[in-house]
Amino acid sequence: MTRTVFVNGEYLPETEAKISIFDRGFLMADAVYEVTSVLGGKLVDFEGHAVRLERSLKELDMKAPCTKEELLEIHRKLVEVNEIDEGLVYLQVSRGSDGDRDFVFPDPETTEPSLVLFTQNKPGLADSPAAKKGAKIISIEDIRWGRRDIKTTQLLYPSMGKMMAKAAGADDAWMIEDGHVTEGTSNNAYFVKDGKIVTRPLSNDILHGITRKAVLRLAEEAQMQIEERLFTIDEAKEADEAFTTSASAFVMPVVEIDGVALGDGTPGALAKRLREIYLDEARAKAI
Repeated sequence: MTRTVFVNGEYLPETEAKISIFDRGFLMADAVYEVTSVLGGKLVDFEGHAVRLERSLKELDMKAPCTKEELLEIHRKLVEVNEIDEGLVYLQVSRGSDGDRDFVFPDPETTEPSLVLFTQNKPGLADSPAAKKGAKIISIEDIRWGRRDIKTTQLLYPSMGKMMAKAAGADDAWMIEDGHVTEGTSNNAYFVKDGKIVTRPLSNDILHGITRKAVLRLAEEAQMQIEERLFTIDEAKEADEAFTTSASAFVMPVVEIDGVALGDGTPGALAKRLREIYLDEARAKAI
């Protein structure tokens, strides 16, 4: 089925969607994005994604393309017309263009940003076979730019990291900077030791994950111990279990790091429990 997508105010068949070759998102990755999960035909944590989008735009001095209410209406219409029960809505805002290619930003007051949204149908997203199996992780050097808290479309190195993992027979990679784990290629990273969840604190060094925020709150409500601090890959290898969080994979257990099995090599009990309670709340609060 040909999807209906949204491009700069129009709902179009994906085969008819077009954007200028001079758009700065295309030429310079001068764009930000969000991915919102859909469960039962409803949006998971839309408010959190909308707030983070607003922050990303502000940090880059980029004009908002529309109001939060208008964004919600677009999301809902795309979910409806594309008949998405479980899946994703991808949203991207670029700075647009006021003419030819130039390193200097166009005036944000006089240049309209580009807004693009599309859906991805993912039946079985919540009941993921990958989550039941658990992910194998490798570690790689983190050589990205310093503002990882801004959710930009500069995703070449994370993509390369996933390809490095694939070549090594693994599923994903955790990135290392100054001897410490920053995050996964498209997720936040955690390990569990003696019942305590350890994860890196928020800063410009990592993405302020929407799922991260929800999962840590749920863990606290479940009276689980949480410690936010820097940690090394060797600490993670010695953990009882580990996991990642993201909007598209929720809570993903990690069963191996750099060839070292964690625990008995199967998804840990705490990660499985967190995934369960997160999905329960996500379904209950989806809009």
